[in-house]
Amino acid sequence: MSQKKKVKKVVLAYSGGLDTSVILKWLQDEYQCEVVTFTADIGQGEEVAPARRKAKQFGVKQIFIEDLREEFVRDFVFPMFRANATYEGEYLLGTSIARPLIAKRLVEIARATGADAISHGATGKGNDQVRFELGAYALMPDVRVIAPWREWDLLSREKLLAYADEHGIPVDFKKRKGGAPYSMDANLLHISYEGGILEDPDFEPEEAMWRITASPQKAPNKPEYVDLEYRSGDIVAVNGKKLTPAKVLEALNKIGGRNGVGRLDMVENRYVGMKSRGCYETPGGTIMLRAHRAMESITLDREVLALKDDLMPRYARMVYNGYWFSPERRLLQGLIDESQKVVNGHVRVKLYKGTVLVTGRRSETDSLFDSRIATFDDDKGAYNQADAEGFIRLNALRLRIAANLRKRGRR
Repeated sequence: MSQKKKVKKVVLAYSGGLDTSVILKWLQDEYQCEVVTFTADIGQGEEVAPARRKAKQFGVKQIFIEDLREEFVRDFVFPMFRANATYEGEYLLGTSIARPLIAKRLVEIARATGADAISHGATGKGNDQVRFELGAYALMPDVRVIAPWREWDLLSREKLLAYADEHGIPVDFKKRKGGAPYSMDANLLHISYEGGILEDPDFEPEEAMWRITASPQKAPNKPEYVDLEYRSGDIVAVNGKKLTPAKVLEALNKIGGRNGVGRLDMVENRYVGMKSRGCYETPGGTIMLRAHRAMESITLDREVLALKDDLMPRYARMVYNGYWFSPERRLLQGLIDESQKVVNGHVRVKLYKGTVLVTGRRSETDSLFDSRIATFDDDKGAYNQADAEGFIRLNALRLRIAANLRKRGRR
């Protein structure tokens, strides 16, 4: 207890929900310190204003509620999509990429308010505790981190509700009656679902679980075409309309969602060591990934593209594991961003019942596609087909040497 009393002020990542409301009161009681609350609007689709009222109810004097949607997409989502990052070949990292922004603001608010600690509501079993804390330590190496789920004994929903009742913490009706049979996390890039009934990897979730995507079977019977304009690897316009980064993602979420695009059900490997089943809805991100690769296909040199593809899984693991502010991710981002200077032009995609098909790509300034050379018709000497013979024989040399050795019975 003497160690806990040493904390004077802590900044809490506060949603206003059951868990963080209990944490707020618990910090005040156990650490007997001042609590500053920070609530981030990163497009989760829920009202953040009630968090202010709840925080005031418990005597919080410094309350930060911030709209970070543009910063989230501009400085975190877009750079990640320039890398075409997917974790374990499928996951578009919707939760992972939100954590470094929250960690960054926690640290900045701690400095601005003179706090000597930060706190979060991540459990001791998940990846988020790692992401929050690695980000915080990278930016404020001496900060103290308080993770209640690793300290308290309120390890069940019943205990949380009992604590809330004992201390007058308001609990909404849904939470008291059990709420959703799984946990959810949402932001402008995606919604994730895990835990509860989803812990059986052989259980198919009910259709009612999905929130922002139509069932592919019930999606419109007519394909929808979307034109995306790119500048330096980022989408700057949708169907000819110039949009900010956050508005781009909002638009693509609506378009993709109504066409049943972006559902994923996978078992992934958490950084802490266990396997975990997660279901995800990422309609806008799914379109962005497919379109970006199409834009790169005509503007990037073959070996540059191959190098990016080689590095992508490593980049994705950095994001997933919480190393956004690491020197290796920053270094790799510089390489990726340099490659994107020529990724300019337009991509046309066709959306139909959960599928995304690229139907066109063009770049007036940076296309490496030369129709004079690529044509199967008479190229009027642009490409000398006789050159291919020597090319093939040289590349076959090692194969021929090995084959001759086998023929002589040496291998």
